[in-house]
Amino acid sequence: MIITIDNLISKTELETVTGLLESATYQDGKLSAGSDAGRVKNNQELQADSVDIKTLNEIVMGNLVRHPDYRAICWPKRIAAPLYVRYQQGMEYGEHVDDPVMGGNDLYRSDISLTIFLSSREAYGGGELIIVEPGGERSIKLDAGCAVFYPSTSRHYVAPVSSGTRYVAVSWIQSSIRDAGKRELLFELNQAREILLTEQPGSKVSNKVSASFNNLVRRWVEM
Repeated sequence: MIITIDNLISKTELETVTGLLESATYQDGKLSAGSDAGRVKNNQELQADSVDIKTLNEIVMGNLVRHPDYRAICWPKRIAAPLYVRYQQGMEYGEHVDDPVMGGNDLYRSDISLTIFLSSREAYGGGELIIVEPGGERSIKLDAGCAVFYPSTSRHYVAPVSSGTRYVAVSWIQSSIRDAGKRELLFELNQAREILLTEQPGSKVSNKVSASFNNLVRRWVEM
């Protein structure tokens, strides 16, 4: 399931984020890559001690975790501290699958991968996030302040940046609903449930749908 959230970060907040990212110091992105990804990774990652990382995280991740769709999409059990990544002209990230287990001494399973776009689409050429699906490749290039969630099992890559600078925040989520198909079913069922609870509150149909949703969660959730 690939899902986007639009307008996650306001224009005013994005100006603050851009200022922090442009003034920061960066290091080779290979330093955080696993053995497989390191062979195809060509980008730069922010050095956390070079910028007001607390403000940056509060804006970017604070808006994410407060968004009502975040929990409905992810059923988050854990979320990794974000990496702020810069792609300049000629940089790319070759095709790979994210590491299944991350976190060094504090391990977590990567179920859902997250990219939050922090540059406008007009600010750089190329740089699309390409997700390889059974029916072909899906190209994603969202506007600044928008986010995309996709399964960490997906093969994906970032196309070469031909001009400008691409800034993104990336993170990974361990879900309390481990199976991606079950998360998708719950997400869609919850959308129908919310409509019924709004349009037919207290009706037999809305009560049955709500009960089925809650009992599926009870059956599938991992505490």
